[in-house]
Amino acid sequence: MNLREALKTRINEISDNNPDSLTKICLNGNLTPSTMFDFMNDKTKSPTVFTIKKFCAGAGITLSEFYDRIYFNDNSDVYN
Repeated sequence: MNLREALKTRINEISDNNPDSLTKICLNGNLTPSTMFDFMNDKTKSPTVFTIKKFCAGAGITLSEFYDRIYFNDNSDVYN
């Protein structure tokens, strides 16, 4: 799984397990929902760490909790 897929997977996991919608999570984190939707719909390549941090704030989790998944350890796309 490349990084883009891993980020999308994690965002979906958090959104699916949160009582708030993706839009509400973004708004709670002071993040424009279109920023996240553009990434999820492949209109932008990847979100910045600052964007992920805002998303995490909106979801009530830390960056450590966000990245605490084994699939983030795949480095196959680093050299491409």
